[in-house]
Amino acid sequence: MKRDRNVLGRGLSSILGNSNDDAKSSKIEKKTDTFNKSESFRNISVSQIFINPFQPRKKFDQEKLNELAVSIENLGIVQPITVRRMDNDKYQLISGERRLRAAKLIGLKKIPAFIRIANDQETLEMALIENIQRENLNPIEIALSYKRLIDEVKLSQEKCSERVGKSRSTIANFLRLLKLPAIIQKGLRAQVISNGHARSLLAINSEESQINLFHDIVAHGYSVREVEQICKEFHDKKYVRVSKKTAIHELSFSNQKLLHDISKKLNTDINIKMNKKGKGKLVIYFENEEDLLRITNNFKK
Repeated sequence: MKRDRNVLGRGLSSILGNSNDDAKSSKIEKKTDTFNKSESFRNISVSQIFINPFQPRKKFDQEKLNELAVSIENLGIVQPITVRRMDNDKYQLISGERRLRAAKLIGLKKIPAFIRIANDQETLEMALIENIQRENLNPIEIALSYKRLIDEVKLSQEKCSERVGKSRSTIANFLRLLKLPAIIQKGLRAQVISNGHARSLLAINSEESQINLFHDIVAHGYSVREVEQICKEFHDKKYVRVSKKTAIHELSFSNQKLLHDISKKLNTDINIKMNKKGKGKLVIYFENEEDLLRITNNFKK
Protein backbone atom coordinates (compact mmCIF):
# COMPACT_ATOMS: atom_id res chain seq x y z
CA MET A 1 0.00 0.00 0.00
CA LYS A 2 1.28 3.42 -0.89
CA ARG A 3 1.85 5.19 2.45
CA ASP A 4 3.20 8.61 1.53
CA ARG A 5 0.01 10.14 0.20
CA ASN A 6 -2.15 13.09 1.01
CA VAL A 7 -3.30 11.88 4.42
CA LEU A 8 -5.72 14.67 5.21
CA GLY A 9 -8.76 12.74 3.96
CA ARG A 10 -12.28 14.09 4.03
CA GLY A 11 -13.60 16.92 6.13
CA LEU A 12 -10.89 19.54 5.49
CA SER A 13 -13.39 22.28 4.64
CA SER A 14 -15.13 21.78 7.96
CA ILE A 15 -11.81 22.29 9.72
CA LEU A 16 -10.34 25.21 7.78
CA GLY A 17 -13.61 26.97 7.18
CA ASN A 18 -15.45 28.01 4.03
CA SER A 19 -15.56 31.40 2.37
CA ASN A 20 -19.35 31.17 2.33
CA ASP A 21 -19.55 30.53 6.07
CA ASP A 22 -20.92 33.29 8.26
CA ALA A 23 -18.22 35.36 9.96
CA LYS A 24 -17.62 34.47 13.60
CA SER A 25 -18.47 37.02 16.19
CA SER A 26 -15.63 39.34 17.16
CA LYS A 27 -15.80 38.08 20.74
CA ILE A 28 -15.16 34.48 19.70
CA GLU A 29 -12.45 35.54 17.25
CA LYS A 30 -10.67 37.47 19.98
CA LYS A 31 -10.62 34.44 22.27
CA THR A 32 -9.59 32.11 19.45
CA ASP A 33 -6.69 34.35 18.42
CA THR A 34 -4.96 33.52 21.70
CA PHE A 35 -4.44 29.96 20.45
CA ASN A 36 -4.33 30.52 16.69
CA LYS A 37 -0.99 32.22 16.15
CA SER A 38 -0.45 29.99 13.11
CA GLU A 39 2.57 30.23 10.84
CA SER A 40 1.20 27.73 8.33
CA PHE A 41 -0.59 24.50 7.61
CA ARG A 42 1.31 21.76 5.82
CA ASN A 43 2.24 18.09 5.69
CA ILE A 44 5.40 17.58 7.73
CA SER A 45 7.65 14.59 8.26
CA VAL A 46 6.70 12.37 11.18
CA SER A 47 10.39 11.96 11.99
CA GLN A 48 10.69 15.72 12.64
CA ILE A 49 8.06 15.69 15.44
CA PHE A 50 8.89 14.96 19.07
CA ILE A 51 6.37 14.34 21.84
CA ASN A 52 5.05 17.15 24.00
CA PRO A 53 6.42 16.89 27.58
CA PHE A 54 3.31 18.75 28.79
CA GLN A 55 1.00 15.92 27.67
CA PRO A 56 -1.26 15.15 30.69
CA ARG A 57 -2.10 11.65 29.46
CA LYS A 58 0.70 9.14 29.95
CA LYS A 59 -1.05 5.89 28.97
CA PHE A 60 -2.83 5.14 25.70
CA ASP A 61 -5.22 2.27 24.99
CA GLN A 62 -3.43 0.13 22.39
CA GLU A 63 -6.65 -1.38 21.04
CA LYS A 64 -8.15 2.05 20.43
CA LEU A 65 -4.89 3.22 18.81
CA ASN A 66 -5.10 0.24 16.45
CA GLU A 67 -8.72 1.15 15.62
CA LEU A 68 -7.69 4.75 14.91
CA ALA A 69 -4.83 3.51 12.71
CA VAL A 70 -7.29 1.46 10.61
CA SER A 71 -9.56 4.50 10.31
CA ILE A 72 -6.65 6.69 9.17
CA GLU A 73 -5.60 4.03 6.66
CA ASN A 74 -9.10 4.01 5.17
CA LEU A 75 -10.12 7.66 5.41
CA GLY A 76 -6.97 9.65 6.04
CA ILE A 77 -6.42 12.05 8.96
CA VAL A 78 -9.56 14.14 9.19
CA GLN A 79 -8.20 16.61 11.73
CA PRO A 80 -4.59 17.85 11.58
CA ILE A 81 -2.33 17.68 14.61
CA THR A 82 -0.93 20.90 16.10
CA VAL A 83 2.78 21.57 16.55
CA ARG A 84 5.17 24.43 17.21
CA ARG A 85 8.42 24.99 15.34
CA MET A 86 11.61 24.42 17.30
CA ASP A 87 15.30 24.68 16.43
CA ASN A 88 17.04 22.45 13.83
CA ASP A 89 13.90 22.06 11.72
CA LYS A 90 12.16 20.10 14.49
CA TYR A 91 8.58 20.40 15.74
CA GLN A 92 7.13 19.87 19.21
CA LEU A 93 3.69 18.30 19.39
CA ILE A 94 1.04 20.47 21.06
CA SER A 95 -2.02 18.30 20.48
CA GLY A 96 -2.90 15.16 18.56
CA GLU A 97 -0.60 12.53 20.10
CA ARG A 98 -3.09 9.72 19.46
CA ARG A 99 -3.25 10.66 15.76
CA LEU A 100 0.55 10.82 15.58
CA ARG A 101 0.97 7.44 17.27
CA ALA A 102 -1.66 5.85 15.01
CA ALA A 103 0.01 7.34 11.91
CA LYS A 104 3.32 5.78 12.97
CA LEU A 105 1.62 2.39 13.39
CA ILE A 106 0.71 2.26 9.68
CA GLY A 107 4.04 3.71 8.58
CA LEU A 108 2.98 7.14 7.36
CA LYS A 109 5.94 9.35 6.51
CA LYS A 110 4.12 12.68 6.68
CA ILE A 111 1.19 14.04 8.65
CA PRO A 112 -0.94 17.21 8.24
CA ALA A 113 -0.23 19.80 10.93
CA PHE A 114 -1.03 23.32 11.98
CA ILE A 115 2.26 25.04 12.84
CA ARG A 116 1.78 27.59 15.59
CA ILE A 117 3.93 30.11 17.37
CA ALA A 118 3.71 29.53 21.12
CA ASN A 119 5.90 29.76 24.20
CA ASP A 120 6.13 27.03 26.87
CA GLN A 121 3.24 28.41 28.91
CA GLU A 122 0.94 28.74 25.89
CA THR A 123 1.93 25.26 24.73
CA LEU A 124 1.09 23.84 28.14
CA GLU A 125 -2.26 25.61 28.17
CA MET A 126 -3.18 24.42 24.67
CA ALA A 127 -2.12 20.83 25.41
CA LEU A 128 -4.07 20.67 28.67
CA ILE A 129 -7.24 22.24 27.26
CA GLU A 130 -7.14 20.11 24.11
CA ASN A 131 -6.87 16.96 26.19
CA ILE A 132 -9.58 17.96 28.66
CA GLN A 133 -11.99 18.67 25.80
CA ARG A 134 -11.14 15.85 23.43
CA GLU A 135 -9.68 12.88 25.29
CA ASN A 136 -11.47 10.32 27.42
CA LEU A 137 -9.41 11.13 30.50
CA ASN A 138 -10.17 9.54 33.84
CA PRO A 139 -11.35 11.89 36.63
CA ILE A 140 -7.90 12.11 38.28
CA GLU A 141 -6.22 13.00 34.98
CA ILE A 142 -8.83 15.71 34.45
CA ALA A 143 -8.35 17.00 38.00
CA LEU A 144 -4.56 17.12 37.55
CA SER A 145 -5.00 18.97 34.25
CA TYR A 146 -7.17 21.59 35.95
CA LYS A 147 -4.61 21.88 38.74
CA ARG A 148 -1.80 22.45 36.25
CA LEU A 149 -3.85 25.12 34.46
CA ILE A 150 -4.34 26.89 37.77
CA ASP A 151 -0.84 26.38 39.22
CA GLU A 152 1.41 26.52 36.17
CA VAL A 153 -0.55 28.65 33.70
CA LYS A 154 -1.65 30.90 36.58
CA LEU A 155 -5.35 30.77 35.77
CA SER A 156 -7.98 31.37 38.42
CA GLN A 157 -10.81 28.85 38.67
CA GLU A 158 -13.02 31.42 36.96
CA LYS A 159 -10.58 31.88 34.05
CA CYS A 160 -10.07 28.13 33.87
CA SER A 161 -13.85 27.76 33.63
CA GLU A 162 -13.94 30.18 30.67
CA ARG A 163 -11.08 28.41 28.88
CA VAL A 164 -12.49 24.87 29.05
CA GLY A 165 -16.20 25.72 28.89
CA LYS A 166 -17.04 24.05 32.20
CA SER A 167 -18.76 25.55 35.22
CA ARG A 168 -16.63 26.69 38.12
CA SER A 169 -18.37 24.18 40.42
CA THR A 170 -17.50 21.34 38.04
CA ILE A 171 -13.83 22.30 38.15
CA ALA A 172 -13.93 22.66 41.95
CA ASN A 173 -15.47 19.17 42.29
CA PHE A 174 -12.72 17.62 40.19
CA LEU A 175 -10.02 19.41 42.18
CA ARG A 176 -11.50 18.09 45.44
CA LEU A 177 -10.79 14.52 44.24
CA LEU A 178 -7.08 15.27 44.68
CA LYS A 179 -7.69 15.51 48.43
CA LEU A 180 -8.58 11.81 48.58
CA PRO A 181 -5.94 9.31 49.82
CA ALA A 182 -3.57 8.00 47.14
CA ILE A 183 -5.04 4.48 47.19
CA ILE A 184 -8.52 5.84 46.38
CA GLN A 185 -7.15 8.05 43.60
CA LYS A 186 -5.43 4.97 42.18
CA GLY A 187 -8.72 3.05 42.33
CA LEU A 188 -10.47 5.88 40.50
CA ARG A 189 -7.79 5.88 37.80
CA ALA A 190 -8.20 2.12 37.39
CA GLN A 191 -12.01 2.51 37.31
CA VAL A 192 -12.57 0.11 40.21
CA ILE A 193 -14.81 2.84 41.66
CA SER A 194 -16.73 5.57 39.87
CA ASN A 195 -16.47 9.34 40.11
CA GLY A 196 -19.76 9.25 42.05
CA HIS A 197 -18.28 6.88 44.65
CA ALA A 198 -15.19 9.05 45.03
CA ARG A 199 -17.15 12.27 45.44
CA SER A 200 -19.30 10.61 48.10
CA LEU A 201 -16.21 9.57 50.07
CA LEU A 202 -15.22 13.23 50.38
CA ALA A 203 -18.12 13.63 52.82
CA ILE A 204 -16.25 11.54 55.42
CA ASN A 205 -13.82 13.52 57.57
CA SER A 206 -11.46 10.68 58.53
CA GLU A 207 -8.93 9.50 55.95
CA GLU A 208 -8.79 6.09 57.65
CA SER A 209 -12.57 5.75 57.37
CA GLN A 210 -12.44 6.81 53.71
CA ILE A 211 -9.93 4.05 52.98
CA ASN A 212 -11.90 1.45 54.95
CA LEU A 213 -15.08 2.28 53.08
CA PHE A 214 -13.20 2.29 49.76
CA HIS A 215 -12.11 -1.32 50.38
CA ASP A 216 -15.70 -2.29 51.21
CA ILE A 217 -17.00 -0.59 48.03
CA VAL A 218 -14.58 -2.65 45.96
CA ALA A 219 -15.28 -5.88 47.87
CA HIS A 220 -19.07 -5.61 48.12
CA GLY A 221 -19.94 -3.61 45.01
CA TYR A 222 -21.87 -0.89 46.85
CA SER A 223 -23.85 1.43 44.60
CA VAL A 224 -23.25 5.18 44.72
CA ARG A 225 -26.56 5.60 46.54
CA GLU A 226 -25.55 3.07 49.20
CA VAL A 227 -22.20 4.82 49.66
CA GLU A 228 -23.97 8.16 50.02
CA GLN A 229 -26.11 6.66 52.81
CA ILE A 230 -23.05 5.24 54.60
CA CYS A 231 -21.14 8.53 54.28
CA LYS A 232 -24.11 10.40 55.70
CA GLU A 233 -24.11 8.06 58.70
CA PHE A 234 -20.33 8.09 59.21
CA HIS A 235 -19.61 11.70 58.30
CA ASP A 236 -17.82 12.33 61.60
CA LYS A 237 -17.73 8.77 62.98
CA LYS A 238 -15.23 5.95 62.62
CA TYR A 239 -16.04 3.51 59.83
CA VAL A 240 -14.70 0.00 60.48
CA ARG A 241 -13.80 -2.08 57.45
CA VAL A 242 -16.05 -5.11 56.95
CA SER A 243 -14.49 -6.78 53.91
CA LYS A 244 -11.28 -7.81 55.69
CA LYS A 245 -13.08 -10.24 57.99
CA THR A 246 -16.35 -11.05 56.29
CA ALA A 247 -16.93 -12.92 53.03
CA ILE A 248 -18.41 -10.72 50.35
CA HIS A 249 -21.59 -12.74 49.80
CA GLU A 250 -22.43 -13.30 53.48
CA LEU A 251 -23.97 -9.99 54.47
CA SER A 252 -26.66 -7.81 52.95
CA PHE A 253 -26.27 -4.05 53.04
CA SER A 254 -28.72 -3.76 55.98
CA ASN A 255 -26.83 -6.42 57.98
CA GLN A 256 -23.53 -4.69 57.29
CA LYS A 257 -24.97 -1.45 58.65
CA LEU A 258 -26.12 -3.40 61.72
CA LEU A 259 -22.58 -4.78 62.05
CA HIS A 260 -21.16 -1.26 62.12
CA ASP A 261 -23.76 -0.04 64.59
CA ILE A 262 -22.92 -2.83 67.04
CA SER A 263 -19.19 -2.36 66.51
CA LYS A 264 -19.55 1.35 67.22
CA LYS A 265 -21.60 0.75 70.35
CA LEU A 266 -19.13 -1.79 71.76
CA ASN A 267 -16.08 0.08 70.44
CA THR A 268 -14.47 -3.08 69.12
CA ASP A 269 -14.25 -5.19 65.97
CA ILE A 270 -16.99 -7.75 65.43
CA ASN A 271 -17.79 -10.30 62.76
CA ILE A 272 -21.02 -11.93 61.61
CA LYS A 273 -21.16 -15.28 59.84
CA MET A 274 -24.48 -16.33 58.36
CA ASN A 275 -25.65 -19.19 56.16
CA LYS A 276 -28.28 -19.04 53.42
CA LYS A 277 -31.06 -19.79 55.92
CA GLY A 278 -30.08 -16.82 58.06
CA LYS A 279 -28.54 -18.87 60.84
CA GLY A 280 -25.08 -17.91 62.06
CA LYS A 281 -22.95 -16.49 64.82
CA LEU A 282 -21.72 -13.14 66.08
CA VAL A 283 -18.02 -12.93 66.99
CA ILE A 284 -16.85 -10.13 69.29
CA TYR A 285 -13.11 -9.42 69.44
CA PHE A 286 -11.27 -8.16 72.52
CA GLU A 287 -7.62 -7.31 73.18
CA ASN A 288 -7.21 -8.54 76.74
CA GLU A 289 -9.13 -9.38 79.93
CA GLU A 290 -9.60 -5.72 80.76
CA ASP A 291 -11.03 -5.06 77.31
CA LEU A 292 -13.36 -8.07 77.71
CA LEU A 293 -14.63 -6.65 81.01
CA ARG A 294 -15.28 -3.29 79.35
CA ILE A 295 -17.30 -4.95 76.59
CA THR A 296 -19.37 -7.07 78.95
CA ASN A 297 -20.13 -3.99 81.04
CA ASN A 298 -21.60 -2.46 77.90
CA PHE A 299 -24.19 -5.26 77.79
CA LYS A 300 -25.28 -4.42 81.35
CA LYS A 301 -26.12 -0.81 80.51
